[in-house]
Amino acid sequence: MPNLDLQKQPLPAGWEMRLDQHGRPYYVDHNTQTTTWERPQPLPSGWERRRDPQGRIYYVDHNSRTTTWQRPTIDSVRNFQQWQVQHAQLRESAMQQLQSRLYLPQAQQQNSTPDPADPLGALPSGWEKRTDPHGRVYFVNHLNRTTQWEDPRTQGTSMQEDPLPDGWEIRYTKEGVRYFVDHNTRTTTFNDPRPSATKGPKGAYGVPVAYERSFRWKLGQFRYLCQINALPSHVKISVSRNTLFEDSFHQIMRLQAFDLRRRLYIIFRGEEGLDYGGVAREWFFMLSHEVLNPMYCLFEYANKNNYCLQINPASSVNPDHLQYFRFVGRFIAMALYHGKFIYSGFTMPFYKRMLSKQLTLKDLESIDPEFYNSLVWIKDNNIDECGLEMTFSADFEILGKVETIDLKEGGSDVTVTDENKEEYINLMTQWRFNRGIEEQMKSFLDGFNEVVPLQWLQYFDERELELMLCGMQEFDTEDWFRCTIYRHYTRESKQIQWFWRAVREMDNEKRARLLQFVTGTCRLPVGGFAELMGSNGPQKFCIEKVGKETWLPRSHTCFNRLDLPPYKSYEQLLEKLTYAIEETEGFGQE
Repeated sequence: MPNLDLQKQPLPAGWEMRLDQHGRPYYVDHNTQTTTWERPQPLPSGWERRRDPQGRIYYVDHNSRTTTWQRPTIDSVRNFQQWQVQHAQLRESAMQQLQSRLYLPQAQQQNSTPDPADPLGALPSGWEKRTDPHGRVYFVNHLNRTTQWEDPRTQGTSMQEDPLPDGWEIRYTKEGVRYFVDHNTRTTTFNDPRPSATKGPKGAYGVPVAYERSFRWKLGQFRYLCQINALPSHVKISVSRNTLFEDSFHQIMRLQAFDLRRRLYIIFRGEEGLDYGGVAREWFFMLSHEVLNPMYCLFEYANKNNYCLQINPASSVNPDHLQYFRFVGRFIAMALYHGKFIYSGFTMPFYKRMLSKQLTLKDLESIDPEFYNSLVWIKDNNIDECGLEMTFSADFEILGKVETIDLKEGGSDVTVTDENKEEYINLMTQWRFNRGIEEQMKSFLDGFNEVVPLQWLQYFDERELELMLCGMQEFDTEDWFRCTIYRHYTRESKQIQWFWRAVREMDNEKRARLLQFVTGTCRLPVGGFAELMGSNGPQKFCIEKVGKETWLPRSHTCFNRLDLPPYKSYEQLLEKLTYAIEETEGFGQE
């Protein structure tokens, strides 16, 4: 009876109830030309429906004095309020996490008085020494408005490097890229002149192969491209914290793309403070978090255990969604161009699409494990004996509407057999990555390419692109050691002792690459290694004894597991481990 009473209640203006071929009721919104399975609810308290001069429907929230294109429901308003509460709770802890990033750490600190008894003497002109609230000393360069942890008087001298030839000197550009000055010939070069740096075969670009594969070398080349294409002066962006997304959207989209290459000067209205880089870093951090706002319906988490972002196929519920994706593309390009970091990264398949790389079945595992496992089952079994009666088609439900898509011409009439299942798996894989997001991805890439040409990224792989965009953290190796479990090894095994010796001797970049190799990301949860997530929830870092001593280490990123063969010596383990994390690319490496 309650269901019958509900059916008798009048629908809102512009709505109609229909029955599908199976007799199931669904509802048509003639205002927005969309359908849904759920009966439309009345607007929440304080909301009003209006129409703009172009005839488009929008909704006014008189409680917060804001508007939205998306029809609000009681559930969506409740979800938004919960998101706001979580956003406020996470902001402080997340900002602390941002300060631990490697490049240009955040500074909300106080001046410290120079020590006249400092044995290193006075700082160079334009530099200042300060101390953050945790007592760590850092240095401010007022000439280019950047900060760094390293003392400019000793920068580079602590590295275990061979001495330079007579008449040579190391210097750094404003972007921190190292170059070399030859005072004998009065020339400069980015290539290291020391004999130890020139050993080994030359690569395609006239530098050693080791440099060609080095992330730092690639990053230096990218920064060089940014530097030579930089424009003079600066561009001001004034925003309010309460309307951060909309303010940023309107100001960035009204500017010419080349203007976004000028030095940024961010102003939070109603707040005092000069932007020496810290305000811009906070703006990038906060705005990148704002794209997760469910009211914009642009991105979603990959799955319940993977908090990387992917495009929401239902973003078309927002009539201006393609323009918003163009804006996000510009924003992400600005983050790379200006050397800033964002709050949350994208999925690896998303980065591979940015780099125009072919997506494979293995790439599905991290974003849709169930779909991946179903395709692997089809690949490993004789489907002719199972009677599945599959065709080259797929059902796709979006916004309550189910459509049947042919994977190839006439696919609905082509039966999948054990003979043609490889073609079916390949087509289904590509469809799963592209379903409902082709236009959004094109708009994103168009916006990105306006600021940073995609050709500038051709030397990077997807993992390095994530490093550039999300930064790295300082890793607590003791926390890493405490939170690691073993299979067929023990803490006393000599291979395990050699492994931790190698980790402790690595620099932070190599540790990040190792963590990325095993877990799929170089970033840690707020709780450190104890809160690493796997495909089925919390999953600690694991080292398992697998293979022969001639094998390379392998990783299982969905389970945070490293397959470490029983090597015979520390040198052998170090060589194989280094080769695995630095020289291999993608999944499925043997």
